[in-house]
Amino acid sequence: MAVGATVTLVPLPWLVVREGDHTRYALPGPTGASFVLRWTHSVEKEDWQERFQVQPDGTLMLVETRFKTFGAGVPDRVGTETRLEDGWVVMSGIERPVDPLNVQAAAAENYRLGYHRWTLVLSAPGTSPVLTFSTRDATLLTALPALARALDKSSFR
Repeated sequence: MAVGATVTLVPLPWLVVREGDHTRYALPGPTGASFVLRWTHSVEKEDWQERFQVQPDGTLMLVETRFKTFGAGVPDRVGTETRLEDGWVVMSGIERPVDPLNVQAAAAENYRLGYHRWTLVLSAPGTSPVLTFSTRDATLLTALPALARALDKSSFR
């Protein structure tokens, strides 16, 4: 019984995706956890990916970006290393704090969240919600509805 009470009542770190005042999703967010935002670039029509990582203080940091082609507004160097990897330009070692991270998930750009082996579609037809990504400590009991939504809406890859 003590284990059950501890699991449901002790605050744990969560990666939280909010739409306005509504918590859309919650995923485990301990130090070092990472996630990838993927979308289709509106001009280049190629996928773009950015990887973020939870820092020891709970903030989010952009650590890597990858894309297929250089285009308007794309810097030629970001971070400590730029390389080609399987047809992607990969820029790593960025270490740019982005907390909270706000994203307008336009339907035309097909925004997706990659977390471990799960993929969550963030865009919806006809809408462009502004989503806020941050971390927070909450009990499993508090985070369970948003975690259940994430599990229900995700595809496993």
